[in-house]
Amino acid sequence: MKIYRIQREVLVAVCDSDLVGNTYSSGEYRIEVREDFYGKEEVGEEEVAGALKNATIANITGEKAVKLAIKMGIIQKDNVLKIGECWHAQMVTL
Repeated sequence: MKIYRIQREVLVAVCDSDLVGNTYSSGEYRIEVREDFYGKEEVGEEEVAGALKNATIANITGEKAVKLAIKMGIIQKDNVLKIGECWHAQMVTL
């Protein structure tokens, strides 16, 4: 997980750790799960949940991370993309 603070925005980039370094594609969609974006730090579910609660923007990749966001109510299941075998969702608060 990596947290970016840009002016008033808090962007949380979180992914399942086993996806880092992989690229997934399906049709017109392609996602590179890069350490420089998602970060090097592995954190637990509680820390991820706390960060997502404070996020104004979130980039969530991987089945575990996306399922946590769904459980928290910040992502709806029918808004999840599956790019190959990789689950992906984004959240923005207005």
